[in-house]
Formats: sequence, C-alpha cells, structure tokens
Amino acid sequence: MLLTRAPPPPRVSAANFPANPGRVLRRCGPASSRAAILAAAAAAKAPSFRAGQKRRQVASVANPLVKHCVKLRLSAGYRRSCRRLLLVGLAPILEMCRFDLSAMDYLLLLDGVEVPEELQEFSGDAVHVSAAVMKKVSGMQSVDSTEAIAVMHMPKHFRDLGSDDGGAALDGLFHSPKRILVLDGIQFQASSRVCNAPRADTGATTLQDPGNLGTLIRSACAFNWDGVFLLPPCCDPFNEKALRAARGASLQLPIVSGAWHDLRGLMAKYDMKIMAGHPESSGDGSKVTHPLSKELADSLMNEPLCLVLGSEGNGLSAETLLTCDLVNIPMEGSFESLNVSVAGGIFLFMLQHKHQLGSRSP
Repeated sequence: MLLTRAPPPPRVSAANFPANPGRVLRRCGPASSRAAILAAAAAAKAPSFRAGQKRRQVASVANPLVKHCVKLRLSAGYRRSCRRLLLVGLAPILEMCRFDLSAMDYLLLLDGVEVPEELQEFSGDAVHVSAAVMKKVSGMQSVDSTEAIAVMHMPKHFRDLGSDDGGAALDGLFHSPKRILVLDGIQFQASSRVCNAPRADTGATTLQDPGNLGTLIRSACAFNWDGVFLLPPCCDPFNEKALRAARGASLQLPIVSGAWHDLRGLMAKYDMKIMAGHPESSGDGSKVTHPLSKELADSLMNEPLCLVLGSEGNGLSAETLLTCDLVNIPMEGSFESLNVSVAGGIFLFMLQHKHQLGSRSP
C-alpha cells in the first residue's frame, strides 16, 4: 500500500494578522492551526494595510533604499540636500507623527513586526527588512529595541541661510517674534567647564553631545518661545540624538541656521534686544554680568528678546561676548556654571514674554 504525504497546511502571512489594540508593536509568533484560521478570518474583515498603503520586502544591505537611509543617518549635508531625516525607534516616530503623519515617506519594520495601530493611516511604503538591514540602517549592534525606522520630510519651517537667499528666506517664517533662543555653537561636552565658558583651543578631547541641542529645542517649545537660531558650529538639529532629545519639538518650532549677520538682520527687523548666559566670574576679562532675577525678567517681559547660550566646552564666541548684555544664574557654593540644557531651561522659563505667560491656562 502506498502512503502519500499530506500537503502542508496553508501558510498565513504575518501581514494578515490584525493589530493588537492592547500593544503598540508585537511580533507575530507561530500560531496553532485554530489560531491561524481565526486570524485569517479576522484579517478578511479588517486588513492590516489600509488602502493605498504599499508593502515591500528588503533583505539585502546593498539595496538602494538601505544606502539612502544610512547616508541620511550619517551625513547632515545629505539630509539637507534631500530635505529628509531618519528617525530610529518607535517612540520618536510616534511623537513626530502626532504632528504630521504625511511627512513620513517610508516606515521600515523588522521582519515579523506589524504596523502600529497609531500608524494605520500612513499611506506610504511599509518596508519589512531583515535583521541585517535594520542593524545597518540604525547603526546598532542589536535590534532588540529597534523594530521601526522612519524616513521623514524635513520640516518646512527649517531654514539653512547658508544655502538659501539670506534674510529673504525668513519672510513668513516668523510673525513678530517676541522670544528667540540663539544657540552659539552648541556641539561639545567637556569634562572641565560647562555652560558659557570662554572659547579656547585647549587641545583637550571633547565629545559631541547633540542631545543638549535637542533638549534646548524641546524646552523652548515647552515655554512657548517663537523659534531657535543656530550659530556655527552648532551640530545638526536633525541628528538622531538631537531628534530623540527634542521629543517632537523639532517639527513644531521654527529653526534657522545662519551667521551673525543674519541674526543681526532678524534683530533689526523686529527691534529685538539681545543677552547671553554667562558665568558670574569666568576669568576671561569680559564685561560685568547681571544676575538673573524676577526684577530683571519683569523689566524684559514686554520687550522682544534674543537669548544666546554657548556650548559647554567652548562657551560663547568673541562676537557674542562683545555684542550681548551678559546675565548669570546666581548659585551657592563653589559651582560657577551648569550644564547648558539645565541652565537653558531656567533662562527660558524665567524670561518668557508676557503674551506667552498670558496664553497659559491656570
């Protein structure tokens, strides 16, 4: 008697499993025959991919899309030329997409991971990728906590005056701004001095810390400031670490990258005063600093103001020291300065404009 092998049970695609409303992301594990039948029946009623949403599969690190994503992660110049940015991780993706879901071009998902329920309205390409591709694009050794990456449009309210038509590019970006945060070369984290020390070529090794820039953008947005102006050599605000620290604020607040003459034009146009955070005693021979106080904040409450903060390692530039009135945060003990993101949060809160305070509910 001849025995014949029974045909294998029909394979149910992971794409047909409905999203689990109890979790944002879950892996599609092996299912029993009964579970597969139930999942297939549910999928017939509620497909995982909405109309217009395309699904692709990428397994090779040599794929052009993979190369494009890696360049977006590594090169600020490439990001600006493409007007695209890369978001690594589900949490920052969901934070950004709360403000503009249409800004996302591609959603890269690790094989076996479903489209999150919050992104079901996304109509672009959902690309399932291998673990090797996810490691290559994210730059991480493990993909245990990296199951999603997004390629997004750069915000329309970002201006790079080095490549645009100078001050003309600012037209329509600001509407009678009352408070502008100016970051003077926020890029480095040094071990010796922090926040607004004088610039000097010490030869000491420093570490880039784009997280400070992202945190300051987030604080400016939280305290309802009108925009951020970046003086060179500030790091790119769309660096992965800066984006993660900004928690979505980079898509809400106008950000301008330019030189001192651009900032002077902005100040003249809107008749803005300018001051800079600086330690009380820095030993650099700079002019006298004024303590930050409620009386000082009240005197500036109705005045349009630019506030300049310097990098942790290099501090304020010579031009900033000459141009700005200097203000310090009074402190007890032997401490003379704070981490720039901590000091910035204090300045941004204390120096809010009257209309910004009045717009907050009790």
